[in-house]
Amino acid sequence: MKKIYILTIGLLGVLALLSTACSKSKSYSELLRDEEKAVNWFMSNQKVISEIPADSVFISGPDAPYYRMDEDGNIYMQVVNPGTPGNKVANDRLIYFRYMRTNIISLANGDNPSPSGNANDVGGNNTCSFRFNNMQVTVSQNYGYGVQLPLFYLPVDCEVNLVIRAYYGFNGEAGTCQPYLYNLKYYPAQF
Repeated sequence: MKKIYILTIGLLGVLALLSTACSKSKSYSELLRDEEKAVNWFMSNQKVISEIPADSVFISGPDAPYYRMDEDGNIYMQVVNPGTPGNKVANDRLIYFRYMRTNIISLANGDNPSPSGNANDVGGNNTCSFRFNNMQVTVSQNYGYGVQLPLFYLPVDCEVNLVIRAYYGFNGEAGTCQPYLYNLKYYPAQF
């Protein structure tokens, strides 16, 4: 009987520890709120235009404004280099891109995170690719809709900065609620 009592007390102690540990982790809705706060913090320090230009002629350059690309503010785009006029991308065309990205939540928390990505690996074979406007193929799904969005408006050789909430970013990160600031450069596949 004494052993059962000790086991019961031990089991209750373990359960208490587990419930305490679980209660310290954030819920998905709390993570979404943190993501929204971080994006709002970042965008409050930028000039923002709330509509896409009707003629798709964006202000460009390092001091260009960010354009809100959807009604919910999930993606914002700054055009660094608008690319070559008339060099539009055809559906299902293979597009290569290089990127660097920075975690916006870390920036909002006052950290100084190092950007990560493949933009600095020009000597290696570390270029990412997707099939434009074809989300049926895995190679396109991997990088998410947000990475393709600029090419609906700009030529294939453009460079942009994008603020992308996790759901529209890289496929495996949709549930992380980690928004990123991307710098993307696009390149057409040579045939």
